[in-house]
Amino acid sequence: MRKLVVLEHITLDGVIQSPGGREEDTSGGFAYGGWIAPYSDSMLGTLLRRQMNLPFDLLLGRRTYDIWAPYWPHHGEIWQGVNTATKYVASNTVRSGTWQPSVFISDDIAGKVAAIKQTQGPDLHVWGSGNLIQTLIRHDLVDVFWLMIYPITLSAGKRLFAESTLPLAFQVTESNVTSKGVIIVNYERTGAFTPRR
Repeated sequence: MRKLVVLEHITLDGVIQSPGGREEDTSGGFAYGGWIAPYSDSMLGTLLRRQMNLPFDLLLGRRTYDIWAPYWPHHGEIWQGVNTATKYVASNTVRSGTWQPSVFISDDIAGKVAAIKQTQGPDLHVWGSGNLIQTLIRHDLVDVFWLMIYPITLSAGKRLFAESTLPLAFQVTESNVTSKGVIIVNYERTGAFTPRR
């Protein structure tokens, strides 16, 4: 069974929108794009590259796919494997794309992702894809959150836990703090959360 790993740049108040660039995602009038730039350092780069070099296929929302598809085919030397990985794209409006290999899934997204997880292959990595992540969380499909938590609050923007979620328990299997205060932490599912009585 494949694991589904959500990898996100996230602020202290949970914002994941448009971390990499000013124009990446301005929906909802979001004006803080590119907020990760001041916090880059060699440790963050090393840990990020290590994570990106693991075997993976991608599971992406349509908006993230639309942002990445024109870029990565021309910059594959930066991220080995991104162009050869299968891109599973969740979309109810788009059925094909030029960035191959891509498989577009629609309608019962949660059911289809659950089925993909049962197939043979590398883990499924989800980057960006805020709307898709809400579906994955709601249907208990996330096995790992690999988060880069930045020492900043934005008070606006799309959040990782934007909607009601299931009560789930996680354990920290690795954590690091960079020189600029970014906490990089790996949370793995341990099961349902049961409050003590």
